Amino acid sequence: MHGSKREDDEHSTPEPDQRSKAFPRVMLSLAIVGVMVGLMIGRLTTPEERVLEQIEVVQGGLDLWFNEEPKLHGENVEGTVAIVFEAKGKAQRGQLMLEEKPVGWRLQNSDKGLLLTVVAARPLQGEWSAAEDAGRWRVQVRLH
Repeated sequence: MHGSKREDDEHSTPEPDQRSKAFPRVMLSLAIVGVMVGLMIGRLTTPEERVLEQIEVVQGGLDLWFNEEPKLHGENVEGTVAIVFEAKGKAQRGQLMLEEKPVGWRLQNSDKGLLLTVVAARPLQGEWSAAEDAGRWRVQVRLH
């Protein structure tokens, strides 16, 4: 067809689209707002991480301070004490005296959390308990 004159009620150019050109922009804006609101709600409902704040060497053992109650699993294995905490923290090591003899302890990151290992030249037995104290959680590890 040449030109734009009418021939049998047809035109050489297409009819203008009746839909608004702003419709795709509105849908994209709604999708972006929905994603942002979802991210904000997710951030608000995520629980705070458990973090080891401090380790204190005390008479007969260790006190470990956490910002929230840690989930833990401990065992006395062949004369050593091993406790795994579901928490984050930095690797540390140290020594304490038990009945005038040195006892070594080491805290390291593992795939399940923090692993506390306490070893000595003689077999050890350990007991541990967790309790809230002044808004923080203290895990007491007592050795004998």
